[in-house]
Amino acid sequence: MTALDRSTRVMAVGTVASRATGFVRNAAIAAVLGVHSVGAAYNVANTTPNIVYELLLGGILTSVIVPVLVRAAKDDPDGGEAYAQRLLSLVVVTLLVASVLLVVFAPELVALYMHDEEKETRRLATVLARYFLPQMLFYGAGAVMGAILNARERFAAPMWAPVLNNVVVIGTCALFLALPGTSGLSASSITSTQELVLGLGTTLGIVAQTIALVPSLRAAGFRFRLRFDLRGAGLGAVGRLARWVLLYVVVNQVAYLVVVNLANKHELNAMGRGYASYINAYVLWQLPHAVIAVSVITALLPRMSRAAAEDRLPDLRAALNRGLRLTASVLVPAAVGFLVLGRVLATVVFGHLHTSTDDARFIGTVLAVFSLGLVPYSAYQLQLRAFYALQDTRTPTIINLAVNATLIAVDVPLYLALPDRYKVLGLAAGHACSFAAGLVVCSRVLSRRLGGLEGALVVRTAVRCLAAALLPALAAAGLVAVALRALGDGTLGSLAALLLGAAILGVGYVAAAHRLRIPEVDEVAGPMLRRFGR
Repeated sequence: MTALDRSTRVMAVGTVASRATGFVRNAAIAAVLGVHSVGAAYNVANTTPNIVYELLLGGILTSVIVPVLVRAAKDDPDGGEAYAQRLLSLVVVTLLVASVLLVVFAPELVALYMHDEEKETRRLATVLARYFLPQMLFYGAGAVMGAILNARERFAAPMWAPVLNNVVVIGTCALFLALPGTSGLSASSITSTQELVLGLGTTLGIVAQTIALVPSLRAAGFRFRLRFDLRGAGLGAVGRLARWVLLYVVVNQVAYLVVVNLANKHELNAMGRGYASYINAYVLWQLPHAVIAVSVITALLPRMSRAAAEDRLPDLRAALNRGLRLTASVLVPAAVGFLVLGRVLATVVFGHLHTSTDDARFIGTVLAVFSLGLVPYSAYQLQLRAFYALQDTRTPTIINLAVNATLIAVDVPLYLALPDRYKVLGLAAGHACSFAAGLVVCSRVLSRRLGGLEGALVVRTAVRCLAAALLPALAAAGLVAVALRALGDGTLGSLAALLLGAAILGVGYVAAAHRLRIPEVDEVAGPMLRRFGR
């Protein structure tokens, strides 16, 4: 087993744990708050610190920092220790000041994303945003700390830390549910105590997630020290790379602003087919990408960065191609699974308390549309990391302009053409189309840059994986229909349908892939099957 294999599997296990608890967290939030006005207000408020953080530093930290830290570790006499300390200090101070300012201007910030909602819903979103905006400080500190660990090839802690966040938020939901007045909850009836519990509990989850990285950093030999001797410290390289990343993030957020405002139409939220449904489907859709693609990306980026720094482009190309094939071998059947099982999965996860079965099944329909973009999105994100390893932030930004132009060009006409009940489906379709376009453009540009990508081999692997998944998917769809007809489309029937469908799809896919001799599937599934057979 190679170091990449071990790292990827360690991260995948940690990510599975964090995403499994994340499943429970998101189910708890949807059950307690629903997908109408309160759910929409919470999701907008909870997304706001992420948006501002991405605009200020998030895109820079996730794309630029690991390659820069790797080079500092290679070139600096102290192994990059002082460089990392200065970077962490700069991020903490910047985001602390930004958090204070944005708490003051929270009403104006929320209005950007909820201008078409009722006054009480906007008020609730503003109150919650003031609790949530300080999370930016901990997002930033956690991102730098995680990058320092990744640059030193210590991947476990950043993947396991979100479990703490999820556990805290789940506990917050349980406490919220125990408070009086949760029946018939609305934006106008929610109490200040309920707001306090939601606000503090959600933010404490992010605090716990960040603090959880400290022991691993100490074990890696990193010493925490605030340093402000920034002049001549080499941080200018980050600034030069960051200019294009900042434009990248701004373009993303402009497109996101369009999507959120379209989804947050009052009539859509009132019928449970607005922003909360969109974001809940998006969270489910992100799961296989987070478990597989993010693990592969995180393990590959330091290696690709070292290969680029040492001008070993063939090694960089080989690592990228292998990552693309491994990712496709898992995400192709995952996308097919979302198409076949999306409605029953969403019913099991979300169809409780204040979220009805019909609301949950609609989330599953949105998930099925999102699934069409799963493989293109993950492959595109992996390819972008090759540019970042080369310390090229300009090219990804230009490509990203085309991605977001496609998103808006597809979203707006579909939104205008579809009836209210299905407008959010059009937004999900635009998301899928945009990353398909991005993947095509990115592949061509990167192939010229690296002297070829072996794209035909990657496409061949993806097509063979799709062929292996088709018959099991049809069988799974038949079982789902039978189970729902026999047991109903509520939680019990959906759970039975999900278990049966997932089993036949998973086992059938692995068996078919083995018969078709797809080595990437054997590489991923083989260790698990060998353990099971013991």
